[in-house]
Amino acid sequence: MPGDAAVDAAVADAAAEIADLEPAAVDPTPPPPPTARTVDQFDTTTAEDRAEALSASQDVGERALGSTIASLGSPTDPGIWLKTPLVGEVIQGRVQYPDNGKSINIELRPSGGVVGAGSQISLAAMRLLEAPLTGLPELLVFAN
Repeated sequence: MPGDAAVDAAVADAAAEIADLEPAAVDPTPPPPPTARTVDQFDTTTAEDRAEALSASQDVGERALGSTIASLGSPTDPGIWLKTPLVGEVIQGRVQYPDNGKSINIELRPSGGVVGAGSQISLAAMRLLEAPLTGLPELLVFAN
């Protein structure tokens, strides 16, 4: 059918646009196994990954990007990351959870949303911050 090629092209274009919105992950953490059912099974970060994230400290060269309300992102997306409208490209940064003072080093990924739209945070990052997994914590975000 003559219309099928146009539909296929439109679908391909839409898929490419969606792929452009998803940042290429810099984090090499492997995905969870397809049989994962528990928090521990979904969190595939290593002890070394967690120790590096927890070594966060305020850096002289960092700059505050703002605050954001974060919800739990997809538990099948591995690593220690925050998808946020506060950045336009994948960069390294730090987030702080003011409710308990915990701070971690984190990969900041663009969400494609407008500032104020909220963010998504990885399961591993939520656990390291000791934030409630079902909560909507307010986080302070810093770029390195």
